[in-house]
Amino acid sequence: MPLPHRGRGSRVAGSRVASTSLPRATAHSPRRAGRGAPSSSHAQHLTRRRHYSEQVPPGPETQADFRSGKWLQERGRRGPRDSRQAARAEMGSRHRICSQEEVVIPCASDNDSGSVDLQLSNLENIKKDPSSLELTDSDISDIAGLSRESLAESFRHLTQKGPLSEAVAERLIQSIQEVFDGGLQSELEKLTFLRSLSSLSRTLPYDETTESFIHSHIADIVRILNMLVEEEPVHSLFSSMHQEVFVTITDLSYQDVHLLFGSEDRADLFSLITKSIITLPSVTALIQLQEIMPSGSYNTECLYRQTFQAFSEMLQSFVVKDPHLENLDTIFKQMDPWLQSTKDHERARATASMAQVLKCLSRHLSLKLPLRFQKLGHLVALMALLCGDPVKEVAEEAAEGTHYLLHMTLRLKCISYDKKNHPSLRRAMKKCRELLERYSIKQFCSCPFKIAQVFEVFLNSNELCQFVMTTLDSLENLKHPCSQQSAGELLVTMVKNAESRFEKVPEIMGVICARLSIISQPRVRQQIINTVSLFISRPKYTDIVISHLLCHPVPYDRHLAELWRTLEVELSSTTWILWRLLRKLQKCHNAPTQEKMAYVAVAATDALYEVFVGNRLQAATFRLFPQLLMTLLIQIHHSIGLTMSDVAIPSGLYAEQEMSSEVTPLCFAIQATKTLLLRTLCWQEFNIMEKNKGWTLLERKECHLQGVSLLANALLERNHLLAHKVMYLLVPLLNRGNDKHQLTSAGFFVELLQSPVARRLPSIYSLVRLKNWLHHGNSVFKFLALRGLRYLIKHQEMREGIKSLLPCIVDLLRETDEKIVLLAIQILLQLVETMDFNTLTAMMKTLFSLFGDVRPDVHRFSMTLFGASVKSVKYTDFKGVENQVLDSLVPLLLYSQDENDAVAEESRQVLTICAQFLKWKLPQEVYCKDPWYISPSEAGAVCTFFVCEQ
Repeated sequence: MPLPHRGRGSRVAGSRVASTSLPRATAHSPRRAGRGAPSSSHAQHLTRRRHYSEQVPPGPETQADFRSGKWLQERGRRGPRDSRQAARAEMGSRHRICSQEEVVIPCASDNDSGSVDLQLSNLENIKKDPSSLELTDSDISDIAGLSRESLAESFRHLTQKGPLSEAVAERLIQSIQEVFDGGLQSELEKLTFLRSLSSLSRTLPYDETTESFIHSHIADIVRILNMLVEEEPVHSLFSSMHQEVFVTITDLSYQDVHLLFGSEDRADLFSLITKSIITLPSVTALIQLQEIMPSGSYNTECLYRQTFQAFSEMLQSFVVKDPHLENLDTIFKQMDPWLQSTKDHERARATASMAQVLKCLSRHLSLKLPLRFQKLGHLVALMALLCGDPVKEVAEEAAEGTHYLLHMTLRLKCISYDKKNHPSLRRAMKKCRELLERYSIKQFCSCPFKIAQVFEVFLNSNELCQFVMTTLDSLENLKHPCSQQSAGELLVTMVKNAESRFEKVPEIMGVICARLSIISQPRVRQQIINTVSLFISRPKYTDIVISHLLCHPVPYDRHLAELWRTLEVELSSTTWILWRLLRKLQKCHNAPTQEKMAYVAVAATDALYEVFVGNRLQAATFRLFPQLLMTLLIQIHHSIGLTMSDVAIPSGLYAEQEMSSEVTPLCFAIQATKTLLLRTLCWQEFNIMEKNKGWTLLERKECHLQGVSLLANALLERNHLLAHKVMYLLVPLLNRGNDKHQLTSAGFFVELLQSPVARRLPSIYSLVRLKNWLHHGNSVFKFLALRGLRYLIKHQEMREGIKSLLPCIVDLLRETDEKIVLLAIQILLQLVETMDFNTLTAMMKTLFSLFGDVRPDVHRFSMTLFGASVKSVKYTDFKGVENQVLDSLVPLLLYSQDENDAVAEESRQVLTICAQFLKWKLPQEVYCKDPWYISPSEAGAVCTFFVCEQ
């Protein structure tokens, strides 16, 4: 809405400061670093004294300067004399050069009426009657020990003097405009510009022309101020220029003209002036510099303290009316890097400034939604860390700032909680009260982890993440061991107390993994690892943490390896954590076969190895031994013949390092399996594998199942209890996963069928499964089925069930795989006497066809089984097989002359069985081992016998 023309009444009292007689701080009154108020002005409410009668060493006598009024005469010669006199009356008595005067600085005071102990005295009200807690702003004020002082009341000491005349205001505008047009040369002109601007600001409440001028030239004002600050020396303080700039900005701020907010150039100015005061050398260095380079009438220590006080008051002026906390957000953004500075004096200045801002804000807090300050967790973490700072001054300032931050947080949460969360806030307030009952205020403000305990109850999930991330980030800057240890304790305390209220756990894990490499102090490293342990032990975060840790290059560097090896979790959580890590690997095996192996499979295998080496999860390792062993054996099977180029490695994971050719998925799986056996005390099984080259067998594709069988038999022989656990695990596991998964499981399973415990298995899990494998398209499963049946035949009670499988077994005699045929023959030899007539005759026909097989063992054992079949024929079935026996005589006779002695010998024995079946008596020439072509007479005798018998 347009403002009325000149002559309108003043605005609402308390909204702006307007006085024509408010002197700037001078060399003779340095208690006031700001300008715009008498001795009991609002500025005194913003700052407090630490040194009530501190005396600064005397300096040279001050001289009369340009402030006698000449500056206005020179610029306003064309104006009326009364205007010049009015301007002189306005500006004539201002002096700022330091001398022997008291100094007011924004530092702590033990005698301050706003001390921590006094400010929290009203907590007793809550302690006495917690049930009466009503979540209103007035009650929050009682908790915090604060009286709500309105802005209007805070200005009650200001006296409203007569306003500037229209002519004076116009001449001030003219002088300022000349600076915009022509620039500034001398220090006199610079100071004149600043004070003219400050004087003009007091006409803003009632002068529309001034208001229009100021607002239309903010960009010019910012540009000039930026130039003034940049022209000042960086490493010294020889003039009051910084102080004048701060006071000018403060005066305009009280008139709602903010030169440091709202645009990029203003933000740049804010950053510049903050840096200009924070990065000044320490007071000691400034004093030493003054001794080397005398600065005339200025006392460097006094000037510095007044300048710093002016800076602090400037910051406070921004938050006096900051209902949405927008200005606080900007201030904290500027102060954040300096609060974490590695230089003590810079950190001390930033902490003192921030403490005063929080104090001012807590006393003039009038919040309205929406709140723009979104970095509460970050701020709490920094202040808590600073409370443990090794520099006493920093720690004291941070302690007071933290106290006021708690007040602000209480009110902030009160207004931001909606009705639905009302019970939650009540619980938080009750917990806060209980915690504060345990500690004295001094203990609370001086102990970082106790601060974390109290603030944790109010911080939401996003703020908790900010807190943790800030604490982790600070570890890089904290060089002092005590500070690092304090940060570690703070981190563990917050994570432990906050339980499951974090949301950005992956980001937190990323920072932790990055910071581990820069933390050398063992105790702090363990605290960081304990933080990971706390997260990973929470079921809500277990998979998240594991997934993040698996997204690092393998083999893990020493920092990640240490993390896996030294996890500190409660016994009840160890099995859960190891199980979830194991599941990451198992899911890769259950997935359909893909072109490349999933990187997670390799990373999880390496992680398991590191966990086994650390042996912190020993109880869980014993409990999950069957699952761990089988999963690792399956991983070995999947890894055979692969290199890291056959793994789907996430892009950018190995951007800065080359992968060694010696690193393969198989080497990770083998070393994990070896370590598992050693950690579970399977030393004898390990030695058996070593002596029989079992690891080499496992690594070769064609021999993998032999290695599996060797390990299974070793386990069954040396540790039958573990073997039985594995067998029961494999019952449901055999039907899962892809072929490699099922083959490795089946290979281990069939060897365990030798155990007497196998008799207890329901047939659906033994015989039925083996029967299905007999019809499997993969010949390896047929071989494993026959191997399993051979073991089960040893158990008498299992034979009846196996008889039903005889037709299927007989069919396998036609297989091209020699191992399958030989195994089938071995089984049939044990069951031939129990066969029915039809199965027996069918088998004999098949065996007859194998008499001429080129595979010597098949040839030999087929005759053996044929002979056993002839012997098992019942008398009543004689006629049914007589012709088959007669047909076999000539082939058997011919094979008795085979070059293979074993075949020839077996042929003669079976020929004898057949002759006995036919009730024939063979001539002795049949058993002659010499070739017939050497003894034709013997051959003739044999032929004559068979012709006559026919």
